[in-house]
Amino acid sequence: MIKLDKDPFIINFLNFKKDQNYETKIEFNGYRDATKKIFLNSIRLDENKNTIEAKNIQLSSNFKIKSIKNIDADYIDIQDQQNIFNIKKTNDKYVLQGSSFNGDSLLENILVGDESKDYFNEDFELILKIKNVRLDSEFNLKNLSGNLKFKKKRLFEGNLKGDFTNQKKMKFTVITKDNETITTLFLDFAQPIVKKYKFIKGFDDGILDFYSVKDGDVSNSTLKIYDFKLKELPTLTKLLTLASLQGIADILSGEGIRFDEFEMNFENKEKLMTINEIYAIGPAISVLMNGYVEKDKLISLRGTLVPATTINKAIGTIPVLGKILVGSKTGEGVFGVSFKVKGPPKNLETSVNPIKTLTPRFITRTLEKIKKN
Repeated sequence: MIKLDKDPFIINFLNFKKDQNYETKIEFNGYRDATKKIFLNSIRLDENKNTIEAKNIQLSSNFKIKSIKNIDADYIDIQDQQNIFNIKKTNDKYVLQGSSFNGDSLLENILVGDESKDYFNEDFELILKIKNVRLDSEFNLKNLSGNLKFKKKRLFEGNLKGDFTNQKKMKFTVITKDNETITTLFLDFAQPIVKKYKFIKGFDDGILDFYSVKDGDVSNSTLKIYDFKLKELPTLTKLLTLASLQGIADILSGEGIRFDEFEMNFENKEKLMTINEIYAIGPAISVLMNGYVEKDKLISLRGTLVPATTINKAIGTIPVLGKILVGSKTGEGVFGVSFKVKGPPKNLETSVNPIKTLTPRFITRTLEKIKKN
């Protein structure tokens, strides 16, 4: 038996960290063979009201998990959330079932695809049957069920579904064929996912549709969000203020701006995200932009921002487009602004310039969206 008082102790894949206010007791029996592989017949952790017990564990020489026969867990995790579940292995399948499970880290790993956080050394399948999954401090998912297959430390195939408390649905799928992995995520309640992006605040409503194709280390993705409202988005608010569109800026920081559709097409390779296009259209404003994001280092975006009233005016006057774009009086042809946003994530510099003509790309994309609706 080992007794830990103030010593740190963490079980990463269970999101567990020792509480420094209580003594932690760990009982185990097992051995290490000549190849330095570790075999534990049993291990049990007791700490205040926390208990984690596992049987028949095999670890590789670099402490990656090769196999676990059974885990019974009832504990408070790093995020102060209750976890009550059982994991049982049959052949190469693990069945995870229980009454409560904090899925925040699991969801993050699935969405981001962080392969540095691999804890298992073997291919396996995880079958989930959980009554209540915590997504964050505000939202839970009910009756999560399905399976995830991992090969060579990567998510190879998956199919998950669950329910939100407001009778909305979630569906997640992964299919791999010929080294190409296709991932889809659909939620008719987008808020729990969008909330994870800290630079967006006050997001309401929304339907989310995500599609991604990964070939090797490059993924090409499309994210669409429909019928939502934004209340706080610092970069957009600053753009509107600099562009002297104070009325729209006030709406954004007050009751929020509604958008009919947001579409983002982007490519990920290692830590670089190349944004081929972001287009958002709504009753008050439309935005078209592109650029790139180097994770934790640099953001560089440029685009066009136009109040919806001028777009409606221009579109409504086609085919006499030239006169409307340029304007017959001084200042009449100013539609909106072009802008640039660049710098480290915590120190972005924003600049704007008024524009008198809309780019053909902006007009084409607006017509496409209007035609679809």
